[in-house]
Amino acid sequence: MNPAAQEIPAKEILAVSNLTRIFGGLTAVRDVTMTVQAGEVVGLIGPNGAGKTTLFNMLGGSLPPSSGSIRFDGTDCTGAPSHVMGQRGVSRTFQITSLFPSLTALDNVRSAAYRTTRTGWGAAILRNAAYRREEAELRRKAMEILAFCDLDHRADTLADAMSYGEQRRLEIAIALAAEPRLLLLDEPAAGMNPEEGQRLVEMIRRIRARGVTVLLVEHHMRVVASVCDRLVVLDHGVKIAEGAPAQVLNDAEVIRVYLGREPVDA
Repeated sequence: MNPAAQEIPAKEILAVSNLTRIFGGLTAVRDVTMTVQAGEVVGLIGPNGAGKTTLFNMLGGSLPPSSGSIRFDGTDCTGAPSHVMGQRGVSRTFQITSLFPSLTALDNVRSAAYRTTRTGWGAAILRNAAYRREEAELRRKAMEILAFCDLDHRADTLADAMSYGEQRRLEIAIALAAEPRLLLLDEPAAGMNPEEGQRLVEMIRRIRARGVTVLLVEHHMRVVASVCDRLVVLDHGVKIAEGAPAQVLNDAEVIRVYLGREPVDA
């Protein structure tokens, strides 16, 4: 484990108990129980259709569970909508990019940072001193986040004109603008070349060093093996394995249902 993570006292930030989601006659997630400790990077893996995105949607508040419970930082938030989860400190990205393509990178990040502002509509309409100070602070904060994500040189570039790898990093920047304590990343390395994937690994390590806990869904085994402290494996909506990457990636059942026979360097 990264030394920066070891400095954070072990504290359960997310606890999922017997979580189930049924769509008609299909059980997409069945009785999944797992925990995430503050400061960890945990990977959620499994074949297509394993229930990973459904589980993510329940954790992020965009889909209520059929049964089971979700506790975030000791508070029961089962079925809480996404805006409530965001207020409590949970932020996420999506498998498909969800940027404002006609806005610059800076304005995309600033739009997400507005949820942390304190001045009201009256100040915005009047554009008084308090509003101007907060606008300046929002710009400073957005530029700091873009620099953290190696995108400050693209601040004035329209999102639609950025490379795919840059767009994926911009999505993470937007999620960070909400000042999360738990960051949910849905396939952040999808479509990235090896160089972009390595840059992503380094960025996730920096995010963890800032005290943000990370839970990610990812198909790239070398990414999860490089950056995750623990892996949780789903198959047909059921948790079949959990543990350190070296242990899980060499588990016979995991190899059978997901990894095939290709060796993985953990």
